[in-house]
Amino acid sequence: MKIFIKIFTFFIILTMLVQTNFAYAYIEKDTKYVWSDNTVETSAMAEEDEDFLDLSCESAILISQDTGEVLYESNPHEKLRPASVTKIMTILLIMEEIDSGNLSYDDMVSCSENASKMGGSQIWLDTRESLSVDEMLKAICVVSANDCTVAMAEHICGSEEVFVEKMNQKAKDLGMNDTTFKNCHGIDEDGHVSSSYDIAVMSRELLSKHPDVMKYTKIWMDSLRDGKSELVNTNKLIKNYEGATGLKTGSTSLALFNLSASATRDGLSLIAVVMRAPSTKERFNCAKKLLDYGFSNYQYKKFSEAGENVMNVPVQKGINSEVALSYSESSGKMISKNDDVNVEQEVVVDENIQAPIHKGQELGMVNYKIAGNVVQSVSLVANEDVEKINFFNMGKKIISKWFYLFRT
Repeated sequence: MKIFIKIFTFFIILTMLVQTNFAYAYIEKDTKYVWSDNTVETSAMAEEDEDFLDLSCESAILISQDTGEVLYESNPHEKLRPASVTKIMTILLIMEEIDSGNLSYDDMVSCSENASKMGGSQIWLDTRESLSVDEMLKAICVVSANDCTVAMAEHICGSEEVFVEKMNQKAKDLGMNDTTFKNCHGIDEDGHVSSSYDIAVMSRELLSKHPDVMKYTKIWMDSLRDGKSELVNTNKLIKNYEGATGLKTGSTSLALFNLSASATRDGLSLIAVVMRAPSTKERFNCAKKLLDYGFSNYQYKKFSEAGENVMNVPVQKGINSEVALSYSESSGKMISKNDDVNVEQEVVVDENIQAPIHKGQELGMVNYKIAGNVVQSVSLVANEDVEKINFFNMGKKIISKWFYLFRT
């Protein structure tokens, strides 16, 4: 009698499996999921007169590091001499080499005759000595060492000229249309130009894609050569501005005083770029005004987290009857702290989802709306593979159920 009950139960399971996995073929009306979630609040950003901050520089911009949204701008595309702010691109390419595994922090870098004669900001490298990549980065980020910058360029590409070609290609890839690099260090050279907008773009790329760089850009004081060479950061905001994370100063007699300043407070990360300020004091004052404005008026509202499960949806003709969907990427938006309005979340899932399904396959979309307008969209992707059902994998599933029954 016990054996009979188990066999009877097995055939019931078989019937349920067949009905569950094949019934979808006869569904005439597709399923579509749409709902709203009004728990997130935001506000439209007020348009301001670009002169309301009363900045003393020739060009400036403030952006969100998280989203790239522009919060303030004044002559953002004016082509000016960037001076040592150029080194942000050099540092970016160095960090790319490290993160790709082509370069190690422990690798030793020698100094050529050319690098030793750069002049300007430097740590007086000698052709007979070598420093690690870690030490070179520290010197470049903290004291803007031209000799170390050229030594690193030569180490990576064989010559500064080839490295500069790589800089210009990266600028093109990032959409930095106002920029032309003639060298890797920023010493004045005709045709070597950039804009506050472009500098903000490459600053964001560096900080967002290679956050490890902040272990150098946040240094206030340090030393090299067993303490014999003292380093003090040229970016005074590191010492006296709450939440400062970097990034790079630059000045020459022709460029005047430039700065790309980054800071993070309460989960909000901002980048302020100042170009052609009349003095070093004014460039820091301008950057403070920009950052203060951003932190006082805006916040970052996170909408989604990459990999976070959102929902399960039915699958037709699959070995599994449903699949879990998750956000394909993290997303969010800068929102004003005033005049809050509702944000609606609309989830739309593809119709007629059928196996086979591959992990990472886009199967839906989440739209975030303000006042009925979509402000951001994030794809929903499958968390796992789902095979199309056939007699072979159905048989495997039946056999596994069979053995489970007879083990109990």
